[in-house]
Amino acid sequence: MSENHSTTMHAVAYRKNLPIDDPQSLLDVELPVPSPGPRDLLVQVEAVAVNPVDYKVRQNADPGEKLRVLGWDAAGTVVAVGEQVELFKVGDEVYYAGALDRPGANSQFHTVDERLVGRKPTTLSFAEAAALPLTSLTAWEGLFDRMGLRNGALERTGALLVTAAAGGVGSIVTQLARALTGLTVIGTASRPETAAFARRMGAQHIIDHRKPLAAQLAEVAPGGADYIFSTASTDRNIAAYAKALNPFGQVVAIDDFDTLDIGALKPKSASFHWEFMYTRSMFQTPDQAMQHHILTRIAHLVDIGILTTTATQDLGPVNADNLREAHRIQESGTAIGKTTLTGF
Repeated sequence: MSENHSTTMHAVAYRKNLPIDDPQSLLDVELPVPSPGPRDLLVQVEAVAVNPVDYKVRQNADPGEKLRVLGWDAAGTVVAVGEQVELFKVGDEVYYAGALDRPGANSQFHTVDERLVGRKPTTLSFAEAAALPLTSLTAWEGLFDRMGLRNGALERTGALLVTAAAGGVGSIVTQLARALTGLTVIGTASRPETAAFARRMGAQHIIDHRKPLAAQLAEVAPGGADYIFSTASTDRNIAAYAKALNPFGQVVAIDDFDTLDIGALKPKSASFHWEFMYTRSMFQTPDQAMQHHILTRIAHLVDIGILTTTATQDLGPVNADNLREAHRIQESGTAIGKTTLTGF
């Protein structure tokens, strides 16, 4: 980092679990610039995106006596590296989702383990790139690690149901499945604008998730569903999933709920998988660098025109006012694609 940089930085943090309409729910603060650990990059953050995890942590995780910085989607420029860093150098433009158990990226400078980072797609702006890491990692791991689909296996036939296909994760799952598998992709959406966005992302059929799913699925996929990527309402829909799934079918879920009747899946020997993209970083698994490789592949697919960013609106600079609005949009459950913020 050059000598011109201050030892402090602007950040947005929270001190108490407060509703988003409370002006104290997110605060503009000054914090020390962090120092990179042995495998860390110090990144000057250029843009961030907001995910449901941001408001869930803000609502539920008590920071105690400390300020906690949120933000787990970022793009920026490497300004310093730890002594054991091998994959990046100062000046590299990068994007990443980071680790849930470390400070987030709603700050001018941010430290992140290089194994969780990819080079930014060259064809995208920082904001367009910041929209991608968390959802791309979730989608890729869910499809290819949890379900065991082979990417590029275009001869594979069958049907994949993607719930909330216009949402952050759903819109990437839809794109990846259309581009890298031969599956028929059925998305759910409930408004004309979300249905149109899901079709633009590659969904071949759209059904309404506010109406009973089983009958609608039977109409567009009379041969049944082989895979279900459930991004929302898994607990409410599990009976419909069990009915729609073919024998030996698979469900991947990413949402939160208290109880789930997975016994409904037993007669068909169907599999249920969790996908949580922070598992690798939280448990320091030996294959953490897989996230580096996934983000590298995603960037390549973007740069050759196979995938597109799901950034749909940028709210301006990273500050408490703009982040409160971004959280409000996420909490409304009506977001299309991803909301970003650019610069400080």
